[in-house]
Amino acid sequence: MKIRKLLKLTACTLLISGSTMSAYSQGFKDGKIWLNEDGSNYFKFTLVSQIWLRNTDMNPGTTINGYAKDNFTDIGVRRARFQAFGQIADRVFIYSQIGMNNFNYSSDRKAGFFIHDIVGEYEVVRKHLSLGGGLSAWNGLSRFSAPSVGSIMGVDAPLFEQSTNDVTDQFLRKLSIYAKGKLGKLDYRVVMSSPMAVQKSNGYVPTVGTHSSFSAKPAKMQWHGYFQWQFLDQEANTTAYATGTYLGTRRVFNIGAGFQIQPDAMWRAGNNGDTVETNMQHFAVDVYYDAPINATTGTALSAYASYINFNWGRGYIRNQATMNPANGTTRTDILNGSGNGYPSFGTGNLLYGQVGYKFKNNLIGKTTIMPYASLQYAHYDRLKDNMAFWDGGFSWLLKGHTSKLTFAYQSRPIYQVDAATQDAFKIDRKGSFILQYQVFLN
Repeated sequence: MKIRKLLKLTACTLLISGSTMSAYSQGFKDGKIWLNEDGSNYFKFTLVSQIWLRNTDMNPGTTINGYAKDNFTDIGVRRARFQAFGQIADRVFIYSQIGMNNFNYSSDRKAGFFIHDIVGEYEVVRKHLSLGGGLSAWNGLSRFSAPSVGSIMGVDAPLFEQSTNDVTDQFLRKLSIYAKGKLGKLDYRVVMSSPMAVQKSNGYVPTVGTHSSFSAKPAKMQWHGYFQWQFLDQEANTTAYATGTYLGTRRVFNIGAGFQIQPDAMWRAGNNGDTVETNMQHFAVDVYYDAPINATTGTALSAYASYINFNWGRGYIRNQATMNPANGTTRTDILNGSGNGYPSFGTGNLLYGQVGYKFKNNLIGKTTIMPYASLQYAHYDRLKDNMAFWDGGFSWLLKGHTSKLTFAYQSRPIYQVDAATQDAFKIDRKGSFILQYQVFLN
């Protein structure tokens, strides 16, 4: 009798659950859970995984756990991301993303996923104006200040366009309120952000030195925006993330301009022993082109270029060391620091370009190849020699961005600090070979 009652109760529960679900979910189509009959209200999930196998020629003096290392091979999870988002009601949009970055042999074990984004948004004027807020990737300055990681052309995005990455934000995401929308061919975003405490950033020491650094005082609001004129196909601005390459499925040509300003964000020692506070001010222009060459065969061209004027104050330099395979150095005179670091961020002017060519569809069975190259070239006021970082390789598109294998070689300059002036001059170059496999459920 008890079993019969339990079965009846279970059947009733399933019927009630099914009725409830049918009231909210009208089916599954185009990778979305439809919440109404025409699909204008929906919810969607995505998942991406990027795994690296890498061999790195280490910066001079590099050590791993106290042992000297000139060259090292490692395996790591460059990115793992899970997105959940949707137009859950008329005018109401929600976006969330959890994940982890840069998990390799030296990372803390059992590292948990953390919140990358959590945003709520309301569409005030259809297509023209939406207002939102939260922990958000809606940023100013340039196109790839918020890149769509699943569609990157090479193994990585131009990370220097995420100018305060993990210093006063969380892997480019900021606590922000924003306005965004489209006015004809003009796509725009304007953002006000509350910078995160610089004291929580990795390795921060609150000293006031000759060269500018981030101030330890309570931060003032940061203002930033990005505006682009979309000449050909109109790109979606549903989320903050910009596509790396469409692989020839669209015809896109955009010209953009952006800014990022924060009053009194920086400080340095003055000539009289006083503290000089300066604004952080960055300005950028860029151009993006991605289109098929021959729609029949599937060949395509993708290109992007940007010019950025960075101003963090006199002498500011910050290294970039992606998933650094090292954790120590015996050479304090090497500006790059340990492992694979190089001076990617600095006060001065920067030029960046990337270009890729997609071969015809079904070049190798049902797969094809896309070679690419990129160059970051900068004149920073603390470097006596201009900085050039280049990256080249190809992606084997097993199934577009869904499954692809990318091989790359990256070359970075090595700088030594002049003890007298504290400026730095180039003494060598080092490189890394990277093999990445990406799986992207979109």
